[in-house]
Amino acid sequence: MKQVEGGVTAAKGFLAAGVEARVKYQNRKDMALIYSETPCAAAGTFTRNLVKAAPVKWDQKVVEESPFVQAVVVNSGIANACTGGPGMECCRAEAECAGKLLHIPAEAVLVASTGVIGMQMPLERITAGIEQLVREKKATLQGGSDAARAIMTTDTVPKEIAVETVIGGKTVTLGGMCKGSGMIHPNMCTMLGFLTTDACISAELLKKALRDDVIDTFNMISVDGDTSTNDTVLLLANGLAGNEEITAPGPDYDAFCQALRFVTVYLARKMAGDGEGATALFECRVVGAASKQDARILAKSVICSSLSKAAIFGHDANFGRFLCALGYSGVSFDPENVDLYFDSENGSLHIFSQGCALDYSEEEAAKILSAPEVTVTADMHMGAEEAVAWGCDLSYEYVKINADYRS
Repeated sequence: MKQVEGGVTAAKGFLAAGVEARVKYQNRKDMALIYSETPCAAAGTFTRNLVKAAPVKWDQKVVEESPFVQAVVVNSGIANACTGGPGMECCRAEAECAGKLLHIPAEAVLVASTGVIGMQMPLERITAGIEQLVREKKATLQGGSDAARAIMTTDTVPKEIAVETVIGGKTVTLGGMCKGSGMIHPNMCTMLGFLTTDACISAELLKKALRDDVIDTFNMISVDGDTSTNDTVLLLANGLAGNEEITAPGPDYDAFCQALRFVTVYLARKMAGDGEGATALFECRVVGAASKQDARILAKSVICSSLSKAAIFGHDANFGRFLCALGYSGVSFDPENVDLYFDSENGSLHIFSQGCALDYSEEEAAKILSAPEVTVTADMHMGAEEAVAWGCDLSYEYVKINADYRS
């Protein structure tokens, strides 16, 4: 497996575009299209928030009931959430418009939205945007990059990646793009993620692969503890790589899952590190846990802690905050048997052991914690399981961004 240039258009048969439709923003791209030349198997995972945006409800039905999917239409600026019947009618109108222009059924079109909750969608601008997207779609890397920029809201950078691997003697490509910077919290965090592959794999196994993957990737990130109404990850597979169809677990399925995991971890880390107002990616690695679930809970508890996040922002080696977050996680462990470590590109430091602080340099600790990516490792000494969670520091800028978000 190797990383290659590109994103959602890296795999064979996928085209994309990003255009300025002025849904809410001006002078920036705000609508995107992903299109496959041939029908795709589709998988999706969605927010666990009981308040679900209209596109989430539309996509859940399409993924479960439609025989195939061939296009995704995305807008940024307005979330189409808490919009009642008109919101659902907008989803249908989007799908019908795209379907007519692309010569595919409306039920083969997925839709996604991100932005301000409660605003009704300007349907005329949306349909005009779809017309422009269909005209401008292309299979180039630029087409994919334009799409990645068009789905951004408060993100500071586009997020895309692609990898190649060999399955059944054929080169298979998997690419992806995502957006997410605020209202990000485990349980399918406002994140949107779109993954494309030319692998030939059954819809059943595609859904299993994505379902199993997000547990340790997208569900292990948090920026601010708020689970969005719009969280969606979609995975499309058109089979154009020409490998023998993957219909059962085995080496080919494992190779596909390995490529998927590489892409989703990369995108998850990019979202966490680009959290609103963030100055650092904050990673917590828990090792030596009694169970995989315990490790996940412990790691997420640390990166979700406002005090831990503030300590990272202040480059403050206040290990008590990390221990405190472990302690209220709900997982039982012996605090006298925990080891804590700080790591970054600036060095490594063993800071706590056997119930006491070790003799460490505050200056060295501050230097380690001042790097753009910081890892806190907790060794629980209770077993062999481990997990990693990703977040970011908590800065003054986060409050400023969200205080002014609707304007």
